[in-house]
Amino acid sequence: MEIWDLYDEQGNKTGETWERSRAKEIPEGRYHIVCDILIRHQDGAFLLTFRDPHKDVYPGCWEASAGGSALAGETPEECARREMLEETGLKAENLELISITYRPQSHSVIYAYLSVVNCQKDTVRLQEGETADYRWMAPDSFLSLISKEPILKAQYPRYKPYLDQLKENGHGYGNSDMRTQWNREKYSGKNAG
Repeated sequence: MEIWDLYDEQGNKTGETWERSRAKEIPEGRYHIVCDILIRHQDGAFLLTFRDPHKDVYPGCWEASAGGSALAGETPEECARREMLEETGLKAENLELISITYRPQSHSVIYAYLSVVNCQKDTVRLQEGETADYRWMAPDSFLSLISKEPILKAQYPRYKPYLDQLKENGHGYGNSDMRTQWNREKYSGKNAG
């Protein structure tokens, strides 16, 4: 049984907990934390995973994140690190917050992170029931795929502050210069995504 902490509209923990099986019954004005991690190799490629065809939401679609709901007692960063490891087998050595999005319709607050990894690309480990395949994509290919994949369209608003910088800067870099520049101009706050 998965248990979540609940938060108010200001992001304060309320002391209430909720069972995942009752997610559609979360009271108005209460939220649970969800984390998404955009994974980028230090050579510039993005990791995409193919969602298991039996998933309830977006089955059989390519997505650009590892992620899931924070368990009771977890911070957003702890959740992001756990989910990234569970779903990809990759360790988040660094996490940079891209955005925080409130989604009243799903009673969730989504913390979107960037993790730049330096690993052998064939060390990605898939999580049974979650992911069925993976691929690394060059920035140009990844950015052009966003308009074609339903879940990428849904994820785009969360990653927009970072991806817009990619587009503006030619999106072909493979070092941390862009990440450092983006970090200085980092966006964080409520948005309507």
